[in-house]
Amino acid sequence: MGWYEFAAASNSSISVGTHNTTIVVVVVVIIIIIIMIKKEAEKILKYKDLTIEIQHMWNVKTKVIPVIIGMTGTISKPFRKYVTNIPGNHKVKELQKTAILGTAHILQKVLT
Repeated sequence: MGWYEFAAASNSSISVGTHNTTIVVVVVVIIIIIIMIKKEAEKILKYKDLTIEIQHMWNVKTKVIPVIIGMTGTISKPFRKYVTNIPGNHKVKELQKTAILGTAHILQKVLT
């Protein structure tokens, strides 16, 4: 099974893939700093039912990895730990840069 991406809402996306014998659900959201920690907990709880359903359907281990980045590239304390759980080589600075460029693109659309 490869990686599959889904648009979940206007500010988030979901990627589902496998790593060894574990299904990994990665939730990416770009938000304002104030609600960052709250959003991490919300995303873990929100997708808990999905992980349980996947476990029962395919008889594999699953986990939800919240990747929450602030609009200005701000990250939470456990962010680096979460990113290391995602298979592959991911650089935190590149993820932050992507969030900042996305914010700049939205601002450019709104202001022109």
